[in-house]
Amino acid sequence: MNIQKMMQQAQQMQDSLQKQLKETTVEATAGGGMVTVVMNGVKEIQSLSIDPEVVSSEDVEMLQDLIVAAIADAQRRADELVSQQMGGMMGGLKIPGLT
Repeated sequence: MNIQKMMQQAQQMQDSLQKQLKETTVEATAGGGMVTVVMNGVKEIQSLSIDPEVVSSEDVEMLQDLIVAAIADAQRRADELVSQQMGGMMGGLKIPGLT
């Protein structure tokens, strides 16, 4: 097998993985479900839901903290999704910097 063919196959695998990650979503919440974030595998926020009971002009900082926490959790879950997908594609092969 020549190197050019291997590179083409690697590019096809990468393209396939990117497509899968764009189509797969993770959901994360903060504050016991008061804030919910849905994010795809490439860390694009798909939706953000806020329980109306949380909205108070007197406690904007708490709401901001809940939003940041939900986004951070969604990003962590997206990272886990990428690791799982990469692990499946690589057959468990551990490559420093990629897994």
